[in-house]
Amino acid sequence: MISADKEKYSEILNTSITYLENRGYENIKADHDGFDIPKSYLKKGSDISITPDIVASKEGRKYFFDISLKSEKPRLLKSKWLFLNTLSKLKSYRFRLITTRGHYKFTEDMLEDINLSNKKLIKI
Repeated sequence: MISADKEKYSEILNTSITYLENRGYENIKADHDGFDIPKSYLKKGSDISITPDIVASKEGRKYFFDISLKSEKPRLLKSKWLFLNTLSKLKSYRFRLITTRGHYKFTEDMLEDINLSNKKLIKI
């Protein structure tokens, strides 16, 4: 999700964090109250900052999680997903998308637009 939607969907972020804790993920960092903030990446030549929604580790492997929700700025969301996917491949991390009911079709269409339709979605 983009930073403009963080306050609007804070309950879904809490649910996602609880889901990951129950699945055995450790060292959870989230852009949310009560958690350490994950590392942000700045786009060179502009003031755009990209921060994964949740970063966690499991069995020695690092995972980036982004929450996929309908957004007013789909282009910014697509570029964030492409960046996180590329970064995760470069560093041998894993990148996963978390979505909820009512946002499945939006997420699948977005992934198809940027040729990431082979990504598995975590449906909560």
